[in-house]
Amino acid sequence: MLTLDHLKLTFANFSLSADLVVPIGGITAIVGPSGGGKSTLLSAIAGFVQPSAGRVFWDGADITQRPPGDRCVSILFQDNNLFPHLSVSQNLLLGLRRSLRFESGDEDKIAQILDKVGLSGFQSRKPAALSGGQQSRAALARVLLGGRPLVLLDEPFAALGPALRDEMLDLCAETLATQGCTILMVTHDPRDAARVAGQTIVVLDGVAHAPAETGPLLADPPDALRTYLGG
Repeated sequence: MLTLDHLKLTFANFSLSADLVVPIGGITAIVGPSGGGKSTLLSAIAGFVQPSAGRVFWDGADITQRPPGDRCVSILFQDNNLFPHLSVSQNLLLGLRRSLRFESGDEDKIAQILDKVGLSGFQSRKPAALSGGQQSRAALARVLLGGRPLVLLDEPFAALGPALRDEMLDLCAETLATQGCTILMVTHDPRDAARVAGQTIVVLDGVAHAPAETGPLLADPPDALRTYLGG
């Protein structure tokens, strides 16, 4: 499980606290107003931001001081983090190792993953030759290749149209979740949470609240969340 033990993130004009547990497996949405700290929370879990207090545990191990590369975490941002000068195959190879040296079996693994996300035959293309949806699929394929058990999604599909965004959310549920990954997904749209997330963390007024079951939470939100949702 993922445990945020009395975690506190403090900057000049910003403070966020979190004391919660996310069980292994499934998708947990993170919702709340812009600027509330949702992305910062993911960055702390990934190791890009160091907390001012508290600890981060994964599966019982304290990972608070580990650098990002030594954590069992993959993170997918809105811009997909695809390197424009590399081919799709080369971008995906970085999900396997930190070099661009292909080893035996790599090309077969990449071909299988691309087929799974609907990009069969796209190995040699550069990101600029892909549509927005195809770039999202390539980035998701790299996460799948990485095989890390904790996946952080920082609104990677926000720029896509509603139909394509729903398709990508479903693909995440079908691929990452069915592989046993634990997924934390930042979203501004409660419909995304309702579609794929079994539980939801609400970030409001400087606090990341413990996960609650998504359906009942959205059906009868607390007053502060209701105001944010416009209900």
